[in-house]
Amino acid sequence: MIGRLLPSVFAGLISVAAVAGDLQAPFHFALFGDVPYTDYEEGQFLELLKTLNADQSLTFVMHVGDFKNGHSPCTDELFQRRHAQFQSVAHPLIFVFGDNEWTDCRREEAGQYDPVERLDKLREIFASGSESLGKRTLRLSRQSDDARYRKFRENVRWSYGDVLFVALNVPGSYNNIAQKREYEERNAADVSWLKDSFRLAADSGARGVLVVIHANPKFQSSSKRNPYRILLTALEREVLAFGKPVVLVHGDTHEFRIDKPLRDSKTGQPIDNLTRVETFGSPDVRWIKGTVDPHDPNVFSFSPAD
Repeated sequence: MIGRLLPSVFAGLISVAAVAGDLQAPFHFALFGDVPYTDYEEGQFLELLKTLNADQSLTFVMHVGDFKNGHSPCTDELFQRRHAQFQSVAHPLIFVFGDNEWTDCRREEAGQYDPVERLDKLREIFASGSESLGKRTLRLSRQSDDARYRKFRENVRWSYGDVLFVALNVPGSYNNIAQKREYEERNAADVSWLKDSFRLAADSGARGVLVVIHANPKFQSSSKRNPYRILLTALEREVLAFGKPVVLVHGDTHEFRIDKPLRDSKTGQPIDNLTRVETFGSPDVRWIKGTVDPHDPNVFSFSPAD
């Protein structure tokens, strides 16, 4: 892999991964998450990784969170085993933290861990250094490069083929809202990273933006108690201002779907340039192949892998 930077005005702010070949050519990536949950799925998960390794068309892969079920123990040993499995993948791998790895670890059957302590352990194991996981790595820009957000190493972005990819720590269920201080600090960091990423995308002339989180953000909920409302409001504003294709990828509710659920808060109409892609999840140990074609007006397309 050869590193290349965008024009000097962006030097140090955003990383671009380049490989031999034409960056204007279509490229592919993989999306999966919410697996494995059971011993049986563990075997299926290992087969899925073998399938990903065998697919030489993939530029990178993303696990959108929940590498265990919400009731199994959140041990260091499990974290290290998943890390080793992710490192065995032939392609660059980006892991987005899910709720089962930290917010749900407070449960008795999960070990009654302090969720913040587990979050810090995830950061230590899965978000160290400036590169992705996997045998072939991708250089990432981390929010922690900004001293104001030093702890948020898991919030990353990278660019490939004139498309900006952004990952945020937005866990499922209730966004850890029960721990008010942690939630408010992380939510503010997420919104800041989202806004800054769209600014960079606009300034650099990116053809599209893909944002990946774990949580299903409850698009249809108008309740002020929706723990994702602040993020959705920021997303609406940025998507409308950007005006080009945007994809939000998430897991959490284990229902594969591709739709347009974000509505303009003023008109009530669907926002046409935002597409939601939800990945498969337990018990379906499957993955989605994403394609970026810079010459396609829609930029992105997705289909379940065979």
